Amino acid sequence: MKSVLRGALLGAVVGLALGAGPALADTVKVGVIAPFSGPFATVGKTFKEAIEVYQAQNGKTVGGHTVQFVYKDLDQANPAQSKALAQELVVKEKVGYLAGFFFTPDALAVAPLIDEANIPAVIFNAATSAITEKSPLYVRTSFTLWQATVPLAEHVYKTGVRKVVTAVSDYGPGIDGETAFKTTFEKAGGQVVDSIRMPLKSADFAPFMQRIKDSGAEAVYAFLPAGPTTLGFAKAFNDNGLREKGIKFVGPGDITQEPDLLALGDAALGITTTFHYSAAHDSAMNKAFIAKHKELFGSSDTVTFTSAGAYDGTHLIYKMVEATDGKRDGAKAVEAVKNLAWESPRGPLKLDPASRHVTQNMYLRVVEKVDGQLVNKEIETFPNQPDYGFKGK
Repeated sequence: MKSVLRGALLGAVVGLALGAGPALADTVKVGVIAPFSGPFATVGKTFKEAIEVYQAQNGKTVGGHTVQFVYKDLDQANPAQSKALAQELVVKEKVGYLAGFFFTPDALAVAPLIDEANIPAVIFNAATSAITEKSPLYVRTSFTLWQATVPLAEHVYKTGVRKVVTAVSDYGPGIDGETAFKTTFEKAGGQVVDSIRMPLKSADFAPFMQRIKDSGAEAVYAFLPAGPTTLGFAKAFNDNGLREKGIKFVGPGDITQEPDLLALGDAALGITTTFHYSAAHDSAMNKAFIAKHKELFGSSDTVTFTSAGAYDGTHLIYKMVEATDGKRDGAKAVEAVKNLAWESPRGPLKLDPASRHVTQNMYLRVVEKVDGQLVNKEIETFPNQPDYGFKGK
């Protein structure tokens, strides 16, 4: 029975892809799958707000076609539910694009669907390098752990640190981060003395802190998905005396995302990260983005890296709609944006035609207090960083 239903569903999907032609009523629908409830609800909020900022600045039409976003809630990593929501968006809502995807497993789950339906999936966040190798219709506007970690590992070695522990969530991006740091740091001459992999739903980090203490490491490289997990790990780092012991805390910018800085308080001071976006980025375009966000929502306190991923993902969707004149043709849409270069609130971006992932600046940041507010202050730029982990397909 399940196989019959699956076949019928795939038939409907393929029929939509092949026979839809122009978007109905000159409206192009974009389905956004993200957490809008639960522990990671802030992510969905940042996606939606960034989309609304982009449309407020650029309008809601492209070449006479209205671009409409349809939101579906996926409160935590759940690949089966991600695929089910994507099927609903394609079959019932007749979307021409999928977007969003906070967690890697949720993004990977839709690969067979987008291939069958010839619909692009624009990834606003999920950061495992291998995702875009699974379908030629994936495009990503966020970052990868390799991209953020390689320049960080090189920097840590240059500061004189020789022994490091890696502590990462045990799933795709965490393993990417661990591998990228270890490969780069050991190539420079350093030593990773312990590699800790933590369950994705970890809430008690005290045992891991004890392992770090006992390791003799001078620093810990940490990656966990932004939100309650990064906040819990950072607090445990301080509560268990690692800061007082002089162990340095480094990682990609997930660990000091802007909405968490207030909760971390002064304990966040001095945490060093590399990342592609800070709300404190000093550029005219970022200032305009922040100003429009404040105008629309009364505050910019929630603006963070997921905002940048959604804002630039919306830009790519607009360019693809323009290139296809609103018709549902995923292959043509993706082909049209390969090598596309543009200016973003985070700085210059270019879509790599092979990986379909953005080449971008990475910034070395330190948490500092500016005008009484904790910010990720950018102190060095590593320009035009590729996705070092991309292997090709």
